[in-house]
Amino acid sequence: MSRLNAQQQQAILLVDRPLLVLAGAGSGKTTVITNKIAHLIKQCDIQPKHIFAVTFTNKAAREMKERVAKQIKGEAVKALTVSTFHNLGLNIIRREHKSLKIKPGFSIFDSHDTQTLIKELIPSSENIDKELIYFIQQRISSWKNAMTQPEMALTLAGNGNEMMAAKVYQLYNRQLRAYNAVDFDDLILLPTELFQTHPDILDRWQNQIRYLLVDEYQDTNASQYLMVKLLVGVRRTFTVVGDDDQSIYAWRGAVPENLSLLQQDFPGLEVIKLEQNYRSSARILKAANQVISNNPHVFAKKLWSQLGSGDEIRVLQCDDDEAEAERIATDIVSQRLQKRTQFRDFAVLYRGNHQARMLELKLQQFQVPYKISGGNSFFDKAEIKDIIAYLRLIANPDDDTAFLRIVNVPRRQIGATTLEALGCYATERNISLFSACSELGLEQQLKPQQLDKIRRFKHWLESITQRCYQQSLETAIRDMILELDYEAWLVQNSSSRQMAERRMSNIWFLLESLLKNLPEDDHKENDALLADALARLALQDMMERQQQEDDANQVQLMTLHASKGLEFPHVFIMGLEENLLPHRNSIEAESIEEERRLFYVGITRAQKTLTLTLALERKQYGETVATEASRFIQELPEEDLAWEGGKNVCPQAKRQRGKSAIAGLRDLMGAT
Repeated sequence: MSRLNAQQQQAILLVDRPLLVLAGAGSGKTTVITNKIAHLIKQCDIQPKHIFAVTFTNKAAREMKERVAKQIKGEAVKALTVSTFHNLGLNIIRREHKSLKIKPGFSIFDSHDTQTLIKELIPSSENIDKELIYFIQQRISSWKNAMTQPEMALTLAGNGNEMMAAKVYQLYNRQLRAYNAVDFDDLILLPTELFQTHPDILDRWQNQIRYLLVDEYQDTNASQYLMVKLLVGVRRTFTVVGDDDQSIYAWRGAVPENLSLLQQDFPGLEVIKLEQNYRSSARILKAANQVISNNPHVFAKKLWSQLGSGDEIRVLQCDDDEAEAERIATDIVSQRLQKRTQFRDFAVLYRGNHQARMLELKLQQFQVPYKISGGNSFFDKAEIKDIIAYLRLIANPDDDTAFLRIVNVPRRQIGATTLEALGCYATERNISLFSACSELGLEQQLKPQQLDKIRRFKHWLESITQRCYQQSLETAIRDMILELDYEAWLVQNSSSRQMAERRMSNIWFLLESLLKNLPEDDHKENDALLADALARLALQDMMERQQQEDDANQVQLMTLHASKGLEFPHVFIMGLEENLLPHRNSIEAESIEEERRLFYVGITRAQKTLTLTLALERKQYGETVATEASRFIQELPEEDLAWEGGKNVCPQAKRQRGKSAIAGLRDLMGAT
């Protein structure tokens, strides 16, 4: 406690009434949360099993629990619940599944599963493309986050795609229930609705959760806000930590006004501001404060630091987007040589992923290692998820999620109506979808043609499973892939023949990796060996990604959205131009405030140096267009900016930069 500032200590010690901690960027909010958990256990005698801490990512939850474990020894930490919102919702659904009329072992639809189902439900008369499917998926998600039921969505919908989305929403929910499945948004919506309609269940959970801590509260949506409000009940012992200036997920349903709504719902709310920043130089914080001051505030705060004034903020004005990318690449090389830094010390942030393309080429040209954060894992590829779903179903025929993913991949003309009838029958009989396929009672639910297609699929997969016992796993799985004619399916669903071939090579690589991961256990049956191998592969993939994140000496490239929660010694923000940052869509929708918050998040990622870049011309759709400097540059403190470049750049300045880079290289070589 002695190492914490006065505001941090106050936030930890206040436990007898509702508390909002307004935690500015880099102000030590995780320190406050973890120390408060320890204080609740050690000094307030609250049993760990009655303390729940909730955040938004598995990484944040894991880090939080690890830090608490350093202060609380023994078994106490195991009883503590530190999880994401969605994991908490999942646990509630599992415990209360009977009241929700959901069978145990229910499936959870991921984004791909959701899109596949929506595609099946769109009327065949419509021109179905990926954009329409994505639009409907986003609308359904928004409605669920706002707790808008399908019937209400129909009354609120306008014409065209909005009305179609509302109609699909009705069918979509019905299909999910028939499949005994939930989607990602249901993990919050269903528990919240359950608490509203079952006071006895809510009372039980309120008695379980004696103290609730919520991180990143500005990112909560309407459903999450209501869940928290219901869980804290009349006891009202909670701490929420958030920063309205870092609310950048409105497109995902986040409602930053939830912070101010707390004052209405909890009149005794205490507000403590954490304004001392332990990350950035004073100049960087001055720029952040001045930019964000242009947004309206319910809670005003001002970040400050004791880390010194720091370097000026550089603004690099480049001739075009190619020159911009090249300047960033050469600048990283030059700074690394002069300052003896590592590549991992640099991050380049941008508004849209497309901005990274030219930058990648330039970094490769100058042999600068880089990593694009947020890239898909090998296991996230559609073809890998398909084949793994087949293998999961062989290892465990009761895996309904795997069944639903591949029953119609490749196409077997098994439509949504057939699967809905199958799902309803399986739910009534309390059996898996795969088991339901061969029951005599199903003949009363399906037409002969529908039944034939379902049973042919089941018999074929059973034959593959039998071969897994009679032959080697490698032979059986290879035969399965060939009999599926999956390569032809890839050709039909890939942008080019070359892309289909690359995707097919991924599948053979998966098979090779799977065989390497087979455990050496003569006592296990092949289905158990297969399940173990799949689990090992998934764990290996997660570990490799984690190791890459932790150890790789690479420049980090990422969107401004993806940078939230991270920090780097040296930060570049690309594309400070109107229609890019702020984005054109936000300008047209007059939602500049969130774009400003996004820029604020980018600024506050920087610890030592901050460099902003813009191009005077930029290629768009094959044409070169003139650009206009972002309005956000005008909002920065002019006296702290150092401008460089542009068409009228001084040749002497260019030569001087080159000399500095060469001098740095000589110094480095001399030192080694």
